Formats: sequence, C-alpha cells, structure tokens
Amino acid sequence: MTASPSEPGTRRTPYDLAVVGAGSAGLSGAVTAAGLGLSVALLDTSAQTGGQFYRHPAPALGAVRPEALHHDWSAYTDLRRRLTGSSVAHLAGHHVWSTVREDDGTWTVHAVTGADGDGERPVRIRARALLLATGAYERQLPFPGWTLPGVVGAGGAQAMLKSGLVLPGCRIVVAGSGPLLLAVASSLAAAGARVPAVVEAAGYLRYARSPRVLAANPGKAAEALLHGAGLLRHRVPVRLRSAVTEVHGTDRVEAVTVTRLDADWRPVAGTGRRITCDALAVGHGLVPQIELATTAGCATRSLPDGTLGLALDDLQETSRPGLWAAGETGGVGGAELARTEGELAARALAARLLGRAAGGGRIAELRRRRDRMRAFADVMSAAHAPGPGWQEWLSDDTDVCRCEEVTAGRVREAVTDLGARDARTVKLLTRAGMGWCQGRMCGTAVACLAARGGTPEPPAERRPFAVPVRLSTLAALDGDAAGPAGPPPEAP
Repeated sequence: MTASPSEPGTRRTPYDLAVVGAGSAGLSGAVTAAGLGLSVALLDTSAQTGGQFYRHPAPALGAVRPEALHHDWSAYTDLRRRLTGSSVAHLAGHHVWSTVREDDGTWTVHAVTGADGDGERPVRIRARALLLATGAYERQLPFPGWTLPGVVGAGGAQAMLKSGLVLPGCRIVVAGSGPLLLAVASSLAAAGARVPAVVEAAGYLRYARSPRVLAANPGKAAEALLHGAGLLRHRVPVRLRSAVTEVHGTDRVEAVTVTRLDADWRPVAGTGRRITCDALAVGHGLVPQIELATTAGCATRSLPDGTLGLALDDLQETSRPGLWAAGETGGVGGAELARTEGELAARALAARLLGRAAGGGRIAELRRRRDRMRAFADVMSAAHAPGPGWQEWLSDDTDVCRCEEVTAGRVREAVTDLGARDARTVKLLTRAGMGWCQGRMCGTAVACLAARGGTPEPPAERRPFAVPVRLSTLAALDGDAAGPAGPPPEAP
C-alpha cells in the first residue's frame, strides 16, 4: 500500500520498523517484517520501488517488456506483489536526511518530500527499530576530458536505458572496472547501441585464486556467461588491463584514448589507441552509501577495494542497538545477497521486538546463504580494487573536483607545497569536496592524491545531512519556530 503524510489523520504511535530504501534489500526486509506481524513504514526517494538494480520505466512510457533489460526480474515482481498485498506503508518520494535515536530507545526518521525533496513540508516518522537499505553510488576516477558532455557513469547509462528507454549516444565505449561493465555493455548493445569496446582496468585472474568461493557461487559464473554471450553476439571486444586515459572532443565526446596498464594500473608508454565514439560510460565500482548510519554513530569496516562498509554482526545489526542494515551498505554484493540480508535482518529484529529468540532453521539457512555470497563479494571487491598507478593518468589541468573546478595540479600543490597529508586538509586548502556532491565524486581521487603513493584513507562518509535540506526545514523542527502551522507532520 502507499501512504502520504497529506492524508487525513496522523500516526501518533511509533511504527515497529522504519525501512529506508525500497531496493532489493529494503523490499525484502519490509515485506518479511510485515508478514511477521510488525507495523512497517518503507521510505524511498523514488516514486517506484526496485532501487537502482530494478529501475524501470514509468507507466506513462508504455514499456511493453520492462523485464527485457533486467536479470532475475521475477524476484522483483514477487517482492512487489508481496508489498502490494501487505500492510506496509510505502512512503514514496521521501528523501531521508537524518535519523535520531531518542531517549526512550525509539528512532526518529526525518525526511522531506517531493521530486527533489522540496515539494512539500518535512515529515517525521517514528519507529521502534530501523533498517537501512540505502544501496551504493558509483565510484569515479578522473582523467583528462572526463567533464565533456557525453561522459556518463556506467550505472548512469544503464539507468537512462532502464528508466527512460534512451541511450547516451549511438557509439558508446564502456570503461572502468568491475562486473557492472559487462551488464551495462550487454544492455546497451541489446538496445541497439554500437559498443566499440569494453575497457576493463583489472583482470579476472584474481577470481581464480579463490576456487572454493567460485564453486560455492555457480550463479555468478552463469550470470557472467550470460553477459559474455551477449557481448559475443554483438561482437563487442573486451580489453583487459586497459583504461580510458583521455577523452577527446570540443562540444562533446568525439573519441577516447585507451591505454594498456601494468599491474599497478600505470599507463604503459606507447600503447595508447584512439577509438572513435560519441559517448563514454565509465565507472570504477560502487561505494556503499552509509551516511545515515555513520552520522548515527555506526562503526565501519574497510572493504578490500578501499571503500568503507558498515560493521555488522551475524544478524545484520550495526554497532548501534536497534539499527540494522542490509544490502550494499555492508559491501557491494548484488541483488540476491541484498534480498537475503534484508530478510535476515527483518527476522532478527522481529524476534527482538516480539521477545523471541533469533534462531530457527530459516535464520540459520539465511546466514549460510549470506556468508557464501558475502565471501564472493569480498573476492570481487579485491579483484577490481584500483591500483595506485592510476594517478599517472592525470595532467595538472585535469579537473578532480568538478563541482568546485579544482584541478589535479592544485591538489598536488596543496600536498607538496602546503603540507596537506589527508583529504580533509586538501579540502580546506582547495575547496575540493565542498560542492553539491559533497565529495562523493571526487573523494576517492583527492584521498589518493593526498596519500602521495601511500595507502589512502577511505573518504569520510560522515555528513550531518544525507541530502540537501532547506533552512526552513531545520527551523520547522522547533515547534515555536514553525509558526502557526506547528511542527512537521508525522506519517500516517
């Protein structure tokens, strides 16, 4: 069911559970908890469920077969059907910007509504427990020309196709690192784009170092073969140990230079090759979106690819009692793992709220399945971790922070001449990371440049607000400051 804070009446008693994120993990957690008898509110920024993985066209576009662009579509339709038949209050278009643990042990979730979070008044949801399923965002490594029109994120290109049924260009090079590239390239080719090459900075030999993990996850190999077959069918070559090191063009992308890399991702001199194209879809893996959790004080752990994920116990609870997490927040691992963790978290927290022991055959089965897939996720993360040599792609005039137009030369100057030794100091000296994205796009690059060849610190993921918030929204938190209208409404 769908609820709106503008409907008559308000809910004055807390929900048993508030779930943030309506992707695979959030949907699985919400419908499982509701099926166990809990009252559940499911909040998500999008008007539709499914998250990034199951992003699909709006009904107005009249897509006849949205499942054609998805892997394992039936798993999503099953979750959607269960949601429709459940008592879950689905709060679409809710941008959660903060979560607060109250003195009585309950949680308050603060959100703003509307397409961009500015359409209506702020909303406050109260719950006895909280499940964060906020997913991940793309990691980008800069290179000369990456700000030209026609350069898009690999996931962004897939999102354009899945939700808008449009392509970022006609002749699209797909580049970066990670298994997402194969899925993106095969989708673009199937939709009619010409894909001159898939350019993978890493290789696949590191997977072979973990044969037991691979044998325990045959579905992953089958998925890779499916995408590989699609690339073969459309005659798309895959170039391993290579990277796009420069984009050429004036008003938009006209070509890219693809260069061989050594084992540390350093460009090999004399190996550059120019490929004509009108678009580039590029991404170097995914970064767990954990701002809401870290701002609430949750502990993190370092992942094999240098990013940070939440530190979770065997039942998906964070270091903050009453706050659980599932899916990419604990490390990127795919939709099936997310669904498993969402159900596991829901069953564990339901047992806690209902005063029962968190045991039984189903929880044990989910834990075994989770551990098996999480082991593969760690292998995948390590296999595609960026090497330190990628910084040699950067000329001094390459923009690193696109929001504030801070170049690599300015960052290097802050490090070598001004003594900066971490990303925070570079930020203070250059404004890198102070723009609209708050360092989500440039954080990795700035941290690597600040490390001067050493091990970079993972970008800080602790922000006071997870999304931009108007001052009027903050003022409305105080009943006296809110004026005659009073404090923000609570969701029904």
